[in-house]
Amino acid sequence: MTGNQASAGHLLRLIRSGAATTRGELQQATGLSRSTVGNRLDQLFGAGWLRGATGTSTGGRPSARLEFDPTHAVVLVADLETRHGRAAVLDLSGTVLAEHTGELVIADGPEPVLDRLARWFGPLLDRAGTTPDRVCGIGLSVPGPVDWESARIVQPPIMPGWDGFPVRERLRDAFAEHVGTPLGSGPLPVFVDNDANLMALAEQRENHPDCSAFVLIKASTGIGAGVVVGGEVYRGIDGGAGDIGHIRLHDRPDALCMCGSYGCLAAVASGRAIAEQLTAAGVPTASGSDVREHLAAGHPDAVRLAREAGQRIGEVLVTVVTLLNPGVLMLGGDLAGTPFLTGVRELLYQRALPRTTAHLQVTTSTLGDRAALLGAAVMVVDHLYAPDRADARLAALALARSTGTG
Repeated sequence: MTGNQASAGHLLRLIRSGAATTRGELQQATGLSRSTVGNRLDQLFGAGWLRGATGTSTGGRPSARLEFDPTHAVVLVADLETRHGRAAVLDLSGTVLAEHTGELVIADGPEPVLDRLARWFGPLLDRAGTTPDRVCGIGLSVPGPVDWESARIVQPPIMPGWDGFPVRERLRDAFAEHVGTPLGSGPLPVFVDNDANLMALAEQRENHPDCSAFVLIKASTGIGAGVVVGGEVYRGIDGGAGDIGHIRLHDRPDALCMCGSYGCLAAVASGRAIAEQLTAAGVPTASGSDVREHLAAGHPDAVRLAREAGQRIGEVLVTVVTLLNPGVLMLGGDLAGTPFLTGVRELLYQRALPRTTAHLQVTTSTLGDRAALLGAAVMVVDHLYAPDRADARLAALALARSTGTG
């Protein structure tokens, strides 16, 4: 490792990953001199990003082990659903310090939803025992396609009024208006991604870190997929990867989807579609979350329809697993119970080649309703403490100190 590849940010990555956790190991891994490693670590300690701990020794004095300090800042995260939202404060290791769930109707549009969301943040920080100046970033999960670089939502079928809206800038302004001044001297970092992507990221990191190809299907009011390859979310060229809810089914040209097209998978097998079928059968059901309640109560029509939805989604997943060859296929969202899982497995194992499913684990979410929140926190921390971004932030801190503004 040479030059920029051995910057303070790269040393931090080695420490966070556990690849090198002592000064000696960092010297060996980077080829840097002891004094250079010391200078790099001084930057990281000066920023409050590291802490020392006593490690084990094979003989002689114990080695001084270096650790990333997850308590030096906090992240704010939120997960927007169709009719409610969740928000939380987490430390940098993903520990939830405070959490709130409340009504937020996404169809009301971005201005009122983001403003109300920002109003939740102040009380959450108080409950977490922390202050606005310790917030290093915000992560937002939304039920629609996102252009990750611009943080703008792109033609979301179930989010009227959100297409192309400057979510990052508006949430940043709302935070300043209702909460206060965040950590650092620059603009508050705000990151936005699709909910299935963030659920997949959290589940893969927490439960399947060694799985190099991981797929999560979120089946709620809509249907989406999150794909994690090599530990990173695969988003496609502009955030459209995983939008399987709008794959057309050949035998349902009559089914009108929220996107305006006919025959989409979401128009046939989503929570919204099941809700419509239950309502037509005399069981009033407004959304995927209502379907979930019927399933929990063992309502026979809901159980039957969830299994049939699993079969229809399983038809599409045959192609998904054949293309991606994942080690884990996880089902999440309102429909992800036994009937739905059974339906998916029936079609998947019946139609996919044995070679495709021989080493495939088909399972359900373990993080539940918190998955997108935890994934949003991972997204923020991964980006802010990646080598290049970390180096830029360290340089800004040094400049602020030298000019007396930090």
